[in-house]
Amino acid sequence: MALAEILSIILRLAELAFAAVVAGLNGDFLHASRGASSWDLARHIYTEVVAGLSILFAIVWLFPFSGSFIHYPADFFLSILWFIAFGLLVDWLNGSCGYIFDWGEFSFRDTASCSQFKAVVAFAFLSAICWLVSAILGLYWTRRHTRTHHTTTTTAAPTYHRRRWYRSRV
Repeated sequence: MALAEILSIILRLAELAFAAVVAGLNGDFLHASRGASSWDLARHIYTEVVAGLSILFAIVWLFPFSGSFIHYPADFFLSILWFIAFGLLVDWLNGSCGYIFDWGEFSFRDTASCSQFKAVVAFAFLSAICWLVSAILGLYWTRRHTRTHHTTTTTAAPTYHRRRWYRSRV
């Protein structure tokens, strides 16, 4: 299963990069809107918190251990958080910058512009997809490695179980 481990590392690096881009661009917008009401900036604060959590967990789970695959529930949860952030940001733009995936007038020169918001939305969506694929990969790997191996012979063959991570030896 070396392929799954390599894919897991690639996904963690992508999750880390996408979260860092969202945190940087969104943090720049939050910095530029100092003095605004927290309620007006709630979507962006939520997105910044999700990006921070994603950076933390992506760094911690980047190390290639087989235990990194058992975090698929947390990966799925983070994927849901990213999809919520994506929806909130798309709703916040509400067509004010044109169609959300229209990249025709994309520019790097403006700060806090439509292109910056569209980049945050796009990277939030990409991050959500990466976390979802990581959760599916973890679920697949865990299910594959926790199966009970039976034989069809009449001899009493041993049954192998992988010990759950939350059960102690006591």
